[in-house]
Amino acid sequence: MQHIKTYRSLCFRAAPDQPEIVIEGPVSPESLQELTMHVKLDAFRRPKEQLEALIEIAQLPEGRIILARDASTIVGYVTFHYPDEIERWSQDNMQDLIELGAIEVADDYRSIGLGKKMIQLAFENEQLENVICFTTEYYWHWDLETSGLTVWEYRQMMEKLMKCVDMVWFATDDPEICSHPANCLMVRIGRKVPQSSVEHFDRIRFHQRFMY
Repeated sequence: MQHIKTYRSLCFRAAPDQPEIVIEGPVSPESLQELTMHVKLDAFRRPKEQLEALIEIAQLPEGRIILARDASTIVGYVTFHYPDEIERWSQDNMQDLIELGAIEVADDYRSIGLGKKMIQLAFENEQLENVICFTTEYYWHWDLETSGLTVWEYRQMMEKLMKCVDMVWFATDDPEICSHPANCLMVRIGRKVPQSSVEHFDRIRFHQRFMY
């Protein structure tokens, strides 16, 4: 399986008096080691531990990190990697099934489109056309308190974000996703993915065959 990693970058300012933000990736482990994490990037782990996790992902053959940085401070990131071995999505070790695992933006840098810009950059130059890319959205991971959004408003926001790269809602009988109606599975099937892989993914999505 060839994992295409073509470095891309862009710079922008949310306003003329705001600092320049660099969106870039996939970044190398060496580049990440020169950076620091924003103190508010703590949704999944403490910032230092999260940076260590990003470096580990960047070292994987399939792993890719897309980040947003203010000078040498990481203020947002998106991860791509194979699904965790304890999840159903790792069943049969599909080589062309990649998970968009996490997306996080520091509080002070939200509402300026960083998430959308990072995800769109990841798909530039047809880098992910030979894989099925999926993400699992669970309401218990959402920052409802800080955002002030309801569960359904946050779900709508996440769906809109993923649709910017043509990820769409897919049905599944996965127990965790089915445990709450706001949870969902979003998927993008690359143009170069063979039909056999699509059918394989369908078998993973549904363990109860009568459902599809």
